[in-house]
Amino acid sequence: MTEPFYWHLHPNSDESFLVIEGSLYIDLDNQTIELFPDQLFTIPKNTRHRTRPNGERSVNLTFERQDIETIRLNN
Repeated sequence: MTEPFYWHLHPNSDESFLVIEGSLYIDLDNQTIELFPDQLFTIPKNTRHRTRPNGERSVNLTFERQDIETIRLNN
């Protein structure tokens, strides 16, 4: 990941991020989580969020349903 992702939610799936390299910010409505290599965080379905690298890039594995639905939100 080299650019921030837009605000969105997934009504039919949780979404989990495992950081491999660099660090990742996960912005939620009321807090920002920072993940480092080997850390995992799960965002429950229907939770408004966006992700963004901390620095030039972040390498992450994302786990989600194969048929995940993404609803783009305005800030």
